[in-house]
Amino acid sequence: MSSPILSLAIRHEHDVVAARQRARQIAALLDFDAQDQTRIATAVSEIARNAFTYAGGGTVEFLVDGKTSPQIFVVRVSDRGPGIADLARVLDGQYQSATGMGLGIMGARRLMDHFSIDSSARGTVVSLKKICPRGASVVAGPRLARIADELGRRKPENPLEEIQQQNQELVRTLEELRARQDDLVRLNSELEDTNRGVVALYAELDEKADHLRRADELKSRFLSNMSHEFRTPLNAIRALTEVLLRRVDGGLTPEQEVEVGYIRKATDQLSELVEDLLDLAKVEAGKISIRPVEFDVTSLFSSLRGMLRPLLVNELVSLVFENPSGLPPLNTDEGKVSQILRNLLSNALKFTERGEVRVSATLASSGDAVVFSVADAGIGIAPDDQDRIFQEFGQLDNPIQRRVRGTGLGLPLSRKLATLLGGSLTVQSEPGVGSTFHATIPLVYTVPEPGVPAVEWEADPLRVPILVVEDSPEEMLVYEKFLKGSGFQVVRAMTTRQARHALVQARPAAVVLDILLRGEDTWTLLADIKSDPATRDIPVLIVSTVDDEAKGMTLGADAYAMKPLERRWLIERLRRLTGRQPVRRVLVIDDDEISRYLVRGYLDDLPCQITEACGGEEGLRRARSDTPDAIFLDLVMPDLSGFEVLERLRAEAATRSTPVVVVTSQPLADAERRRLEALGAAIVSKGADRDSALAHIRSALVGAGLVTPDA
Repeated sequence: MSSPILSLAIRHEHDVVAARQRARQIAALLDFDAQDQTRIATAVSEIARNAFTYAGGGTVEFLVDGKTSPQIFVVRVSDRGPGIADLARVLDGQYQSATGMGLGIMGARRLMDHFSIDSSARGTVVSLKKICPRGASVVAGPRLARIADELGRRKPENPLEEIQQQNQELVRTLEELRARQDDLVRLNSELEDTNRGVVALYAELDEKADHLRRADELKSRFLSNMSHEFRTPLNAIRALTEVLLRRVDGGLTPEQEVEVGYIRKATDQLSELVEDLLDLAKVEAGKISIRPVEFDVTSLFSSLRGMLRPLLVNELVSLVFENPSGLPPLNTDEGKVSQILRNLLSNALKFTERGEVRVSATLASSGDAVVFSVADAGIGIAPDDQDRIFQEFGQLDNPIQRRVRGTGLGLPLSRKLATLLGGSLTVQSEPGVGSTFHATIPLVYTVPEPGVPAVEWEADPLRVPILVVEDSPEEMLVYEKFLKGSGFQVVRAMTTRQARHALVQARPAAVVLDILLRGEDTWTLLADIKSDPATRDIPVLIVSTVDDEAKGMTLGADAYAMKPLERRWLIERLRRLTGRQPVRRVLVIDDDEISRYLVRGYLDDLPCQITEACGGEEGLRRARSDTPDAIFLDLVMPDLSGFEVLERLRAEAATRSTPVVVVTSQPLADAERRRLEALGAAIVSKGADRDSALAHIRSALVGAGLVTPDA
């Protein structure tokens, strides 16, 4: 929605001066600083002068666009002149008239956030846009009336006053330049001193870096070797004690059986210590990998219940899992979450002599995480000791602790794993009452943002890259599910810095942009995309909770939608705006090489990637492994007939709905044709001329929704 502020006709030379004055005055009333006021006034002056010089006059309109802050200050200069004949060359910086028109247009373009020009034989319209300062109040109703009143009270300055004003602006600019020059001289001097120190430090840093690299390599080799060297003898001891306890080589005396039992118990404790040490070392060395999968809490509790049943050796202690109903699925590393809960439950069962150990899961108040709670009726932990238990090898001194000594690594490892998943591990406890451990795990694992805004993206030649600027992991997951199988590939960016990096690195075909990110908005990013010659042609779709479509379209957005988003709307807009059909996988099953070559020729002009199979069995294997979007099938092959292949394809869930085009030279009886049609196959004769065959193939692919009619 645009709110007009003032309109000014340009008929005489002094009207150009008046346009400059009014631009400065309105910019000041809209809270722009002095530097931006000068930029706006200069840009308006240049375009207004062009309208007067080349078109004999025109109109300058001052408006404010948008319903939310920050709004957009819009200046529209229109004329009814003959138009600009060399506009494309002017905008590319390749043309300049003798009177300097090209310089004026390019200068105004650089001074504003957004610049657009529409020129024809009926006239020229130039739109200049500047995003209002952050924190400025919205211009609407009473404030708009106050601005209009203030402009009405201000009389236009005469040319001499305008020259004085411009001189003052020039003096201020020169003073700023002189101050910056002094700053540069001072900084250069400081940099010279710093550089001398830096050069002296480089040798020492290189030496230390080399030591660190060697130490890291040694640590990695140690972890790798110890993983094998520790586990091999431990496994051997456990196996041998199992042989002894089973009396494979003869009986044991009661005393020997007790001794072997102690050996087995000590081996299990040492094995537990080794596993915890290796896991802890991997976490600290950054060698542990996160493998997110989607799972639900119910299935996690079910598997834990089965794993922990052997630990329930005390009949006075019960293990209770509360029903986790109503919780959304998690998308994180299920193995790490299970390991955290196993450690907590193992401790709870060890230190609870009677009562129950209760496990529960609830949705966090923020709605973006699950809080797993393990509560016991054990010995409890004093407040002064609650930090100590999370220190490596930290153990408390009490009778039960001495009786069931552990490694002292389970809780430190669990806290590090929870942090690695983006969550936390805390404890609430009271001596003699019991303890409750809370593991908070985000619903969706998010890769931590690196210091440099790298974009984790690997080009897929079969899919069109789409940059999605969205800070919510849940929303990003929705986009990935929406675009799965559509031929478009999501390029993630969670900040404007990452988005700017991705625009260069990934060169996306379109941008899907959320307006509100954490601690920032993307209005400026949108203006920059649409003003940069390298990116202005990239379509931008705004998908946000901010209801200000007018502002988005003013800054150059190509489509605007409010959340929640519909998948059909997204796919249709992306296909229309990018003008690209997604590349399709096509499998050709035919034992004849020449026939496969001819089918490839039919598909040359369509967006397809073709794989081939020279028999029915191979074709079925490829259909299962490659999941093609369409299959071209011969009927007569030595191992399996096309009828058998088609029936087996339709019998399997993965290929039941895959479009199949039968390409055959065999004359078909009516019964055979009906049989193929009943199995959902289109039929093309190998004897048909190219145009006819291509028309049938294209019709079949269009009917299957794989290409558009004009592809």
